[in-house]
Amino acid sequence: MRAESAGSVLVVDDDVRFAETLARALERRGWATSVAHTIDGALAAARARAVDAAIVDLRLGDEDGLNLIQPLHALGESIRIVVLTGYASIATAVKAIKLGADDYLAKPVTASTVVETLQRGERPATARSVTQRAEPMSPRRLEWEHIQRVLAEHAGNLSATARALKMHRRTLQRKLAKKPLQD
Repeated sequence: MRAESAGSVLVVDDDVRFAETLARALERRGWATSVAHTIDGALAAARARAVDAAIVDLRLGDEDGLNLIQPLHALGESIRIVVLTGYASIATAVKAIKLGADDYLAKPVTASTVVETLQRGERPATARSVTQRAEPMSPRRLEWEHIQRVLAEHAGNLSATARALKMHRRTLQRKLAKKPLQD
């Protein structure tokens, strides 16, 4: 059963297959969708067709999806922005919310979860709500979060981050190449 138009959504992900699959799932749920795979492509799509919401991957190839949040809000302040990532961390969640994202979801995520998130009327996520957890994090997850926070403090500079952590740069690169542990 196809619902009335739920609104228009822009899906921005460099994984073409994932973006297309998510767009089709959203269309089945009544959303008009546009798909883009780069920041420039996303801005062009948002200018060509007004959108109510945007689902933005944190990593768009070599680009940072967070750099898309403010330009999208400049096109329409009421655009609801949800950041998706396979590399979730508290540091990037807080940064996304501070930049104006409405929510932050870790992959894998279902289309139903994305739709529920898009349909929330109020701005639910805050830096505090994103960081609250029912159980303490494992030591390995804490290490990942700490590395992400220090990396953010050094504007993504690996050498400066390695020096601050008193760690060899290659060791830091190996740790960053691993996906974060899910608790």
